[in-house]
Amino acid sequence: MLGVSKCLTRAVPIAPERQLVGNFLARWLEDVAKRNTRPKTFAFYRDIVVIHLGPGLGKYALSKLGPQHVQAFMNAKLEAGLSPRTVKHLRDTLRNALNVATKWNLVVRNAAALVNPPRREKQPVRGFTTEEAHQFLETIRGHRLESLFSVTLSLGLRQGEILGLQWSDVDLENGMLSVRQQLQRVDGALRMVELKTEKSRRTINLPQVAISALGAHLARQAEERQLAGVGWVETGMVFTTRIGTMLDRRNLLRAFYGIVKNSGIRKFRFHDLRHSAATLLLVQGVHPRAVMELLGHSDFATTMNIYSHVIPAVKKDVANQMDAILKPVASNLASSDASKKLN
Repeated sequence: MLGVSKCLTRAVPIAPERQLVGNFLARWLEDVAKRNTRPKTFAFYRDIVVIHLGPGLGKYALSKLGPQHVQAFMNAKLEAGLSPRTVKHLRDTLRNALNVATKWNLVVRNAAALVNPPRREKQPVRGFTTEEAHQFLETIRGHRLESLFSVTLSLGLRQGEILGLQWSDVDLENGMLSVRQQLQRVDGALRMVELKTEKSRRTINLPQVAISALGAHLARQAEERQLAGVGWVETGMVFTTRIGTMLDRRNLLRAFYGIVKNSGIRKFRFHDLRHSAATLLLVQGVHPRAVMELLGHSDFATTMNIYSHVIPAVKKDVANQMDAILKPVASNLASSDASKKLN
Protein backbone atom coordinates (compact mmCIF):
# COMPACT_ATOMS: atom_id res chain seq x y z
CA MET A 1 0.00 0.00 0.00
CA LEU A 2 1.22 3.46 -0.85
CA GLY A 3 1.54 5.27 2.47
CA VAL A 4 -0.09 8.64 2.81
CA SER A 5 3.05 10.07 4.39
CA LYS A 6 4.89 9.33 1.13
CA CYS A 7 2.03 10.74 -0.89
CA LEU A 8 2.29 14.00 1.04
CA THR A 9 5.71 14.59 -0.49
CA ARG A 10 4.42 14.21 -4.02
CA ALA A 11 0.73 15.06 -4.13
CA VAL A 12 0.49 15.16 -7.93
CA PRO A 13 -2.54 14.54 -10.14
CA ILE A 14 -3.22 10.88 -10.98
CA ALA A 15 -5.66 9.50 -13.54
CA PRO A 16 -9.05 9.01 -11.82
CA GLU A 17 -9.24 5.31 -12.64
CA ARG A 18 -5.85 4.69 -11.00
CA GLN A 19 -6.21 6.97 -8.02
CA LEU A 20 -6.23 5.43 -4.56
CA VAL A 21 -7.90 6.97 -1.53
CA GLY A 22 -4.42 7.56 -0.06
CA ASN A 23 -3.30 9.48 -3.17
CA PHE A 24 -6.40 11.65 -3.10
CA LEU A 25 -6.19 12.43 0.63
CA ALA A 26 -2.58 13.58 0.19
CA ARG A 27 -3.64 15.85 -2.66
CA TRP A 28 -6.62 17.16 -0.69
CA LEU A 29 -4.40 18.05 2.24
CA GLU A 30 -1.90 19.91 0.08
CA ASP A 31 -4.20 21.59 -2.43
CA VAL A 32 -7.31 22.30 -0.34
CA ALA A 33 -6.99 21.86 3.42
CA LYS A 34 -3.62 23.59 3.75
CA ARG A 35 -4.84 26.67 1.89
CA ASN A 36 -8.30 26.99 3.39
CA THR A 37 -7.96 26.19 7.09
CA ARG A 38 -6.11 27.61 10.07
CA PRO A 39 -2.71 26.05 10.85
CA LYS A 40 -3.94 24.04 13.84
CA THR A 41 -6.94 22.74 11.91
CA PHE A 42 -4.69 21.69 9.05
CA ALA A 43 -2.35 19.91 11.49
CA PHE A 44 -5.39 18.15 12.94
CA TYR A 45 -6.54 16.98 9.49
CA ARG A 46 -3.02 15.90 8.56
CA ASP A 47 -2.65 13.77 11.69
CA ILE A 48 -6.02 12.11 11.08
CA VAL A 49 -5.07 11.30 7.49
CA VAL A 50 -1.57 10.04 8.26
CA ILE A 51 -2.40 8.10 11.44
CA HIS A 52 -5.88 6.77 10.66
CA LEU A 53 -7.46 7.31 7.26
CA GLY A 54 -4.39 6.52 5.18
CA PRO A 55 -3.51 3.21 6.85
CA GLY A 56 -7.18 2.20 7.14
CA LEU A 57 -8.61 3.22 3.76
CA GLY A 58 -5.70 4.38 1.63
CA LYS A 59 -5.39 1.11 -0.33
CA TYR A 60 -8.88 1.30 -1.86
CA ALA A 61 -9.52 2.70 -5.31
CA LEU A 62 -11.12 6.12 -4.77
CA SER A 63 -13.82 5.47 -7.35
CA LYS A 64 -14.80 2.21 -5.64
CA LEU A 65 -14.83 3.37 -2.02
CA GLY A 66 -18.26 2.55 -0.64
CA PRO A 67 -20.20 3.12 2.59
CA GLN A 68 -19.46 -0.46 3.63
CA HIS A 69 -15.71 0.28 3.65
CA VAL A 70 -16.21 3.41 5.76
CA GLN A 71 -18.51 1.59 8.18
CA ALA A 72 -16.05 -1.28 8.61
CA PHE A 73 -13.26 1.23 9.20
CA MET A 74 -15.26 3.04 11.87
CA ASN A 75 -16.25 -0.20 13.59
CA ALA A 76 -12.61 -1.29 13.71
CA LYS A 77 -11.59 2.02 15.30
CA LEU A 78 -14.28 1.73 17.95
CA GLU A 79 -13.23 -1.85 18.72
CA ALA A 80 -9.63 -0.67 18.99
CA GLY A 81 -10.68 1.61 21.83
CA LEU A 82 -11.16 5.02 20.19
CA SER A 83 -14.02 7.06 21.61
CA PRO A 84 -17.18 7.71 19.58
CA ARG A 85 -16.21 11.40 19.53
CA THR A 86 -12.81 10.63 18.00
CA VAL A 87 -14.28 8.27 15.43
CA LYS A 88 -16.78 10.96 14.48
CA HIS A 89 -13.85 13.29 13.82
CA LEU A 90 -12.33 10.66 11.51
CA ARG A 91 -15.57 10.24 9.61
CA ASP A 92 -16.14 14.00 9.35
CA THR A 93 -12.63 14.60 8.01
CA LEU A 94 -13.12 11.91 5.37
CA ARG A 95 -16.50 13.38 4.47
CA ASN A 96 -14.95 16.85 4.01
CA ALA A 97 -12.28 15.41 1.73
CA LEU A 98 -14.77 13.39 -0.31
CA ASN A 99 -16.95 16.47 -0.77
CA VAL A 100 -14.04 17.87 -2.77
CA ALA A 101 -13.66 14.59 -4.68
CA THR A 102 -17.33 14.87 -5.64
CA LYS A 103 -16.89 18.44 -6.88
CA TRP A 104 -13.87 17.34 -8.90
CA ASN A 105 -15.95 14.53 -10.49
CA LEU A 106 -13.61 11.88 -9.09
CA VAL A 107 -16.47 10.06 -7.34
CA VAL A 108 -20.21 9.99 -7.97
CA ARG A 109 -21.14 9.92 -4.29
CA ASN A 110 -19.66 10.72 -0.91
CA ALA A 111 -19.31 7.36 0.84
CA ALA A 112 -18.63 8.94 4.25
CA ALA A 113 -21.78 11.07 4.07
CA LEU A 114 -23.83 7.90 3.67
CA VAL A 115 -22.61 6.48 6.99
CA ASN A 116 -23.98 7.71 10.31
CA PRO A 117 -21.42 8.78 12.90
CA PRO A 118 -21.22 6.63 16.04
CA ARG A 119 -23.74 7.50 18.70
CA ARG A 120 -22.40 9.14 21.83
CA GLU A 121 -24.21 10.14 24.96
CA LYS A 122 -24.45 13.89 25.35
CA GLN A 123 -23.24 14.91 28.77
CA PRO A 124 -24.79 18.13 30.05
CA VAL A 125 -22.25 20.77 30.94
CA ARG A 126 -21.94 21.54 34.60
CA GLY A 127 -20.85 24.97 35.68
CA PHE A 128 -20.13 26.27 39.16
CA THR A 129 -22.84 27.09 41.61
CA THR A 130 -22.51 30.55 43.15
CA GLU A 131 -21.01 28.99 46.28
CA GLU A 132 -18.46 27.00 44.24
CA ALA A 133 -17.50 30.11 42.28
CA HIS A 134 -16.84 31.98 45.54
CA GLN A 135 -14.82 29.05 46.87
CA PHE A 136 -12.74 28.92 43.68
CA LEU A 137 -11.97 32.64 43.85
CA GLU A 138 -10.88 32.26 47.46
CA THR A 139 -8.65 29.32 46.50
CA ILE A 140 -6.78 31.21 43.77
CA ARG A 141 -6.26 34.33 45.87
CA GLY A 142 -2.58 35.28 45.76
CA HIS A 143 -1.67 32.81 43.00
CA ARG A 144 0.55 34.22 40.26
CA LEU A 145 -2.16 33.45 37.67
CA GLU A 146 -5.07 34.55 39.85
CA SER A 147 -6.08 37.19 37.31
CA LEU A 148 -6.06 34.71 34.42
CA PHE A 149 -8.39 32.34 36.26
CA SER A 150 -10.77 35.00 37.57
CA VAL A 151 -11.00 36.78 34.19
CA THR A 152 -11.72 33.46 32.46
CA LEU A 153 -14.48 32.75 34.97
CA SER A 154 -16.03 36.21 34.74
CA LEU A 155 -15.89 36.53 30.93
CA GLY A 156 -16.20 32.92 29.75
CA LEU A 157 -13.15 33.14 27.47
CA ARG A 158 -11.79 30.09 25.69
CA GLN A 159 -8.35 28.84 26.69
CA GLY A 160 -6.68 30.08 23.51
CA GLU A 161 -8.43 33.44 23.81
CA ILE A 162 -7.24 34.16 27.36
CA LEU A 163 -3.70 33.08 26.49
CA GLY A 164 -3.77 35.21 23.33
CA LEU A 165 -4.74 38.46 25.07
CA GLN A 166 -2.40 41.40 24.52
CA TRP A 167 -2.38 44.58 26.57
CA SER A 168 -3.37 46.46 23.41
CA ASP A 169 -6.66 44.51 23.62
CA VAL A 170 -7.40 45.79 27.13
CA ASP A 171 -8.79 49.23 28.03
CA LEU A 172 -8.95 49.34 31.81
CA GLU A 173 -9.91 53.01 31.90
CA ASN A 174 -13.10 52.43 29.90
CA GLY A 175 -13.63 48.86 31.10
CA MET A 176 -13.43 47.19 27.69
CA LEU A 177 -11.66 44.12 26.33
CA SER A 178 -11.36 43.00 22.71
CA VAL A 179 -11.02 39.34 21.74
CA ARG A 180 -9.12 39.38 18.44
CA GLN A 181 -6.88 36.31 18.27
CA GLN A 182 -5.90 33.17 20.13
CA LEU A 183 -2.66 31.49 21.10
CA GLN A 184 -2.13 27.90 19.97
CA ARG A 185 0.72 25.45 19.63
CA VAL A 186 1.06 24.51 15.96
CA ASP A 187 3.74 22.08 14.79
CA GLY A 188 5.58 22.48 18.06
CA ALA A 189 5.65 26.29 18.14
CA LEU A 190 3.40 28.81 19.91
CA ARG A 191 1.60 30.99 17.37
CA MET A 192 -1.03 33.69 17.37
CA VAL A 193 -3.78 32.50 15.05
CA GLU A 194 -7.14 33.76 13.84
CA LEU A 195 -10.29 33.01 15.78
CA LYS A 196 -12.49 30.23 14.52
CA THR A 197 -15.48 32.35 13.47
CA GLU A 198 -16.31 35.99 12.88
CA LYS A 199 -18.62 35.92 15.93
CA SER A 200 -15.63 34.96 18.07
CA ARG A 201 -14.20 38.44 17.41
CA ARG A 202 -15.95 40.52 20.02
CA THR A 203 -15.64 43.43 22.41
CA ILE A 204 -16.67 42.80 26.02
CA ASN A 205 -17.69 45.21 28.76
CA LEU A 206 -15.59 44.29 31.77
CA PRO A 207 -17.22 43.68 35.15
CA GLN A 208 -15.47 45.35 38.06
CA VAL A 209 -14.07 42.02 39.26
CA ALA A 210 -12.19 41.64 35.94
CA ILE A 211 -11.00 45.26 35.93
CA SER A 212 -9.58 44.85 39.44
CA ALA A 213 -7.95 41.52 38.58
CA LEU A 214 -6.30 42.87 35.43
CA GLY A 215 -5.12 46.00 37.21
CA ALA A 216 -3.48 43.92 39.94
CA HIS A 217 -1.92 41.67 37.31
CA LEU A 218 -0.49 44.67 35.44
CA ALA A 219 1.28 45.73 38.64
CA ARG A 220 2.54 42.18 39.26
CA GLN A 221 3.89 41.96 35.72
CA ALA A 222 5.76 45.26 36.19
CA GLU A 223 7.48 43.77 39.24
CA GLU A 224 8.42 40.63 37.29
CA ARG A 225 9.79 42.76 34.46
CA GLN A 226 11.99 44.62 36.91
CA LEU A 227 13.21 41.41 38.54
CA ALA A 228 14.02 39.83 35.15
CA GLY A 229 16.03 42.87 34.05
CA VAL A 230 17.75 42.32 30.71
CA GLY A 231 16.36 38.80 30.63
CA TRP A 232 12.82 40.10 30.10
CA VAL A 233 11.35 39.36 26.65
CA GLU A 234 8.74 41.97 25.73
CA THR A 235 5.85 40.32 23.88
CA GLY A 236 3.00 42.64 24.81
CA MET A 237 1.07 39.64 26.14
CA VAL A 238 -1.16 39.98 29.19
CA PHE A 239 -0.33 36.57 30.63
CA THR A 240 3.28 35.44 30.32
CA THR A 241 6.02 33.43 31.93
CA ARG A 242 8.17 35.11 34.59
CA ILE A 243 10.45 36.45 31.85
CA GLY A 244 7.72 37.78 29.56
CA THR A 245 7.51 34.97 26.99
CA MET A 246 4.22 33.48 25.82
CA LEU A 247 2.51 31.20 28.31
CA ASP A 248 2.14 27.61 27.11
CA ARG A 249 -1.18 25.89 27.76
CA ARG A 250 0.68 22.95 29.30
CA ASN A 251 2.12 25.18 32.01
CA LEU A 252 -1.27 26.82 32.48
CA LEU A 253 -3.03 23.48 32.94
CA ARG A 254 -0.32 22.19 35.28
CA ALA A 255 -0.92 25.17 37.55
CA PHE A 256 -4.69 24.95 37.19
CA TYR A 257 -5.04 21.28 38.09
CA GLY A 258 -2.72 21.78 41.04
CA ILE A 259 -5.20 24.36 42.31
CA VAL A 260 -8.17 22.10 41.63
CA LYS A 261 -6.57 19.26 43.56
CA ASN A 262 -6.17 21.41 46.65
CA SER A 263 -9.38 23.41 46.36
CA GLY A 264 -11.83 20.98 47.94
CA ILE A 265 -14.21 21.62 45.04
CA ARG A 266 -15.44 18.75 42.90
CA LYS A 267 -13.23 17.78 39.97
CA PHE A 268 -13.60 20.13 37.00
CA ARG A 269 -11.77 21.16 33.80
CA PHE A 270 -10.34 24.51 32.77
CA HIS A 271 -13.04 24.74 30.08
CA ASP A 272 -15.65 24.46 32.84
CA LEU A 273 -14.75 28.01 33.85
CA ARG A 274 -16.27 29.10 30.53
CA HIS A 275 -19.37 26.99 31.18
CA SER A 276 -19.58 28.45 34.67
CA ALA A 277 -19.66 32.01 33.34
CA ALA A 278 -22.64 31.10 31.16
CA THR A 279 -24.60 29.13 33.77
CA LEU A 280 -24.06 31.71 36.53
CA LEU A 281 -25.44 34.44 34.28
CA LEU A 282 -28.36 32.37 33.01
CA VAL A 283 -29.57 31.40 36.48
CA GLN A 284 -29.48 35.11 37.36
CA GLY A 285 -31.95 35.74 34.56
CA VAL A 286 -29.56 37.20 31.96
CA HIS A 287 -31.05 36.70 28.49
CA PRO A 288 -29.44 33.79 26.58
CA ARG A 289 -28.74 36.08 23.61
CA ALA A 290 -26.57 38.29 25.81
CA VAL A 291 -24.75 35.16 26.99
CA MET A 292 -24.30 34.14 23.34
CA GLU A 293 -22.63 37.48 22.59
CA LEU A 294 -20.37 37.21 25.64
CA LEU A 295 -19.18 33.71 24.72
CA GLY A 296 -18.77 34.46 21.02
CA HIS A 297 -21.01 31.63 19.84
CA SER A 298 -21.70 31.60 16.11
CA ASP A 299 -25.47 31.46 16.58
CA PHE A 300 -28.21 31.51 19.21
CA ALA A 301 -29.02 27.81 18.72
CA THR A 302 -25.53 26.82 19.87
CA THR A 303 -26.02 28.59 23.20
CA MET A 304 -29.48 27.11 23.68
CA ASN A 305 -28.29 23.56 22.87
CA ILE A 306 -25.32 23.67 25.23
CA TYR A 307 -27.17 25.25 28.15
CA SER A 308 -30.64 23.81 27.58
CA HIS A 309 -30.54 22.22 31.06
CA VAL A 310 -30.34 25.68 32.63
CA ILE A 311 -33.21 27.21 30.65
CA PRO A 312 -36.10 25.57 32.64
CA ALA A 313 -34.86 27.27 35.82
CA VAL A 314 -34.66 30.57 33.93
CA LYS A 315 -38.21 30.16 32.63
CA LYS A 316 -39.48 29.45 36.13
CA ASP A 317 -37.71 32.55 37.41
CA VAL A 318 -39.34 34.60 34.65
CA ALA A 319 -42.75 33.32 35.77
CA ASN A 320 -41.97 34.19 39.39
CA GLN A 321 -40.85 37.68 38.38
CA MET A 322 -44.05 38.21 36.41
CA ASP A 323 -46.04 37.18 39.49
CA ALA A 324 -44.09 39.67 41.58
CA ILE A 325 -44.95 42.41 39.08
CA LEU A 326 -48.63 41.62 38.49
CA LYS A 327 -49.76 39.71 41.59
CA PRO A 328 -50.80 42.78 43.62
CA VAL A 329 -53.00 44.02 40.77
CA ALA A 330 -54.35 40.53 40.07
CA SER A 331 -55.17 40.06 43.76
CA ASN A 332 -57.07 43.37 43.86
CA LEU A 333 -59.02 42.40 40.73
CA ALA A 334 -59.87 39.01 42.23
CA SER A 335 -61.06 40.64 45.47
CA SER A 336 -63.16 43.14 43.52
CA ASP A 337 -64.83 40.35 41.49
CA ALA A 338 -65.57 38.38 44.66
CA SER A 339 -67.19 41.43 46.27
CA LYS A 340 -69.42 42.01 43.26
CA LYS A 341 -70.65 38.41 43.35
CA LEU A 342 -71.50 38.68 47.04
CA ASN A 343 -73.47 41.88 46.44
